[in-house]
Amino acid sequence: MPNERLRAAMVEQGLTHHALAEELEVNVKTVERWVVGDKLPFPRNRHRLATRLGRDETYLWPDALSRDRAAAVAESEVVRVYPHRSDVTMDEWRQLFESGEEEIGVLVYAGLFLAEDAGLQRVLRKRAKAGARVRVLIGDPDDPRIAERGEEEGIGTALAAKIRNAIVLYRDLSEVSNVEFRVHRTVLYNSIFRADDRLFVNTHIYGLPAAQAPVWHFRKIPGGELARHYLNSFERVWDDATPMTES
Repeated sequence: MPNERLRAAMVEQGLTHHALAEELEVNVKTVERWVVGDKLPFPRNRHRLATRLGRDETYLWPDALSRDRAAAVAESEVVRVYPHRSDVTMDEWRQLFESGEEEIGVLVYAGLFLAEDAGLQRVLRKRAKAGARVRVLIGDPDDPRIAERGEEEGIGTALAAKIRNAIVLYRDLSEVSNVEFRVHRTVLYNSIFRADDRLFVNTHIYGLPAAQAPVWHFRKIPGGELARHYLNSFERVWDDATPMTES
């Protein structure tokens, strides 16, 4: 929608698009996009423009402050970024899962590094016995998309073999009360590891194994959207998954 308030203020001041662009040292196309409503000025330009036109920022851009606040909240949800999953120490994985008092969730294709670590399995078992709900989602080794992902990573059929290995390693844990396992046939864009309001999100990059891809550490805060997006994604995959059986 055109920004009629901005247009009217410019007319009152006798400012053309070109004149305003010169004053603010921006491209005239940028000013045109501000007026037609295609683009919101950066905060610095909003302040300069409002001052030049003798108007409050909130008058010219009523939604701007709410957008700025949403962006600031999103930034606050990012605790840390790891260049590779292998940069996350085992202590940090343990601390993540130990912090889960109500909900612990794992969404992976294989996640063999977790299944092979007896210490992490003990943590999951301990948290489950303390009352936390532990849910683990593993890829279906018979899903053709698993074979495709294996080819993308350059490991061929090894990914399906890793999944079957993880299922065997999880056999004892799957029998613990409050622990649930399901198998999914979802194309994963991220692996998700959740403990209450904390998340490790391991991105998936074409041609790279998950261990070499980045991990984002998020903490959900009131009003934030980033962590919520991944939590909702986990729930959608969980709802479509089926109970796990040994393959």
